[in-house]
Amino acid sequence: MTVMRGMEQANFNVNGVRLNVWFGGEGKPLVLLHGLPQSAIMWRKVVPKLMENYKVICPDLRGYGDSQKPVSGYDKRTMALDIKLLMEELGFDKFAVVGHDRGARVAHRLALDHPDTVENISVLDIVPTHTMLSKTNKELAVAYWHWYLFQIPDLPETLLHANPEQMFRYFMHNLTFNIGAIEEEALQEYERVFVLPGTTRAMLADYRAAATVDFEHDEADLDKKVSCPLLTIWGEHGKMDKIFDVLETWKEKATDVSGKSLPCGHFVAEEAHELLLDELLEFLQRNHY
Repeated sequence: MTVMRGMEQANFNVNGVRLNVWFGGEGKPLVLLHGLPQSAIMWRKVVPKLMENYKVICPDLRGYGDSQKPVSGYDKRTMALDIKLLMEELGFDKFAVVGHDRGARVAHRLALDHPDTVENISVLDIVPTHTMLSKTNKELAVAYWHWYLFQIPDLPETLLHANPEQMFRYFMHNLTFNIGAIEEEALQEYERVFVLPGTTRAMLADYRAAATVDFEHDEADLDKKVSCPLLTIWGEHGKMDKIFDVLETWKEKATDVSGKSLPCGHFVAEEAHELLLDELLEFLQRNHY
């Protein structure tokens, strides 16, 4: 795979799981956590610039990409611990984190559970999990139908296994506004890891955890706010922008929040990477990072 030029690739065993990790650059550590239905290569357009000032670490989350796909551990508390222990293995006890989609949910839990570890957090094109599930209405259920379909036992497995390539292409096309921003080479790499044995099981376990144990953890932490600076960026042509006041949802969950929408769909780091870089670098520098 050539899209992560300038980065090294290695495997690390942490928290009982093997993680595939891309890393490169020099400076303070900056962790980038991907979303679904993708892998760490979703950051390929932003890492060259970020590596000029930061040590950039891009893991495939457990169950995704070329990381191991165990049968359990898809609650965000466990996935967040994966990342904390990975960073300790790499020699870092504090770091900044940027997450997109599922990775942003891991990043949010990481900041709640390990506040002394996370210097600052950026979340891309999501609202908090508890907000999503507690404020479900007709518009949200229609836009995010897969959240609810994936809760049904057995049926989603049957549908996904019948034609995983078509399901993958549907997700990518349906959530992209700037068509052509994700090049065919990247799409083929995403498709390669999407159809690996165990990915479907892991993905469904991830979504099922969100509606069960993750929701319970979030419910228990309703009075607990992220204490470090938080940046939220979302696509103005995406589904989140039409349903939520994204900035306000995060102000309910963190004490120091800033953010804005960018002219793109769901895949911010690929559809609007230059604008995203401007926002990320300004945010990091404003917070002396």
